[in-house]
Amino acid sequence: MNLNQVTVPSTDVPRSIDFYRSLGLVLIGENLPSYTRFECSEGDATFSVHQTNQPSGSPGVVVYFECDDLDSTVGRLKEGGLRFESDSQNQPWLWREAFLKDPDGNVICLFRAGENRKNPPWWLNRN
Repeated sequence: MNLNQVTVPSTDVPRSIDFYRSLGLVLIGENLPSYTRFECSEGDATFSVHQTNQPSGSPGVVVYFECDDLDSTVGRLKEGGLRFESDSQNQPWLWREAFLKDPDGNVICLFRAGENRKNPPWWLNRN
């Protein structure tokens, strides 16, 4: 099994297009005003937004996007006007994370984990 698509709700899909393009996702399709789809700039995963009448509840889903150079990505996005809930911080599980919300309040984590994403020192032996 391979996870290749995640969809989040939005009360304003065109507004979400602007937000996710500013993160670096590549717009590959739209059926406005109800749906749009993006490709991630790396890998094969796609990400979409669908129209809903109300924002998702709290805490809802958290979407993680890995960045090779997290700190410079966060700096560039801040310079572009995005507001972060938390700056890049090292976590005890050996990831570096920064959080922001999309215009509908969906939580987005930009992170860098490298090898520790799938193979941290405490992981179960999968042999």
